[in-house]
Amino acid sequence: MKNVTLNIDFTEYSSLEEMDSQDQEVVKAAIEAQKGSYAPYSTFNVGAAVRLEDGTIVKGANQENAAYPSGLCAERTAMFAAGATYPGVPMTTLAIVGGFDFSLAETPCTPCGGCRQVMAEYQTAGKRPLSVIMYGTKKTWKFGKVDDILPFIFDSFNEK
Repeated sequence: MKNVTLNIDFTEYSSLEEMDSQDQEVVKAAIEAQKGSYAPYSTFNVGAAVRLEDGTIVKGANQENAAYPSGLCAERTAMFAAGATYPGVPMTTLAIVGGFDFSLAETPCTPCGGCRQVMAEYQTAGKRPLSVIMYGTKKTWKFGKVDDILPFIFDSFNEK
């Protein structure tokens, strides 16, 4: 038996202005996307935006439904729209914002496990790292690849 330590590297920003212009653009798109959130039950509104390798940005917002769990997270809404509209174009960056009643939380909005797995699959399909930005008004985290937020990605299907 041995103990193993897992280290995760990420960048923490205290303001949007500290980020490079491309990351600022995708975060601003996620903020804009939050306006399309339909969250009458939780009142937690989430927006996401994904940048594709060709520079295109696709937005998504969480969509709730009284027939829970028929709703869908913002991250998956954006990624599925990008995958359906631009098949085969790798995703490079995903930004996520959230807050109650269309506000923006001070701390980063983190994705659920299901969204992390979808990110992992798109990263694998794109054959390149997919960076993830979790925005908060007082601090924002940027991870260089999905593996940093889902270190033991389910990828058994790749062993065929």
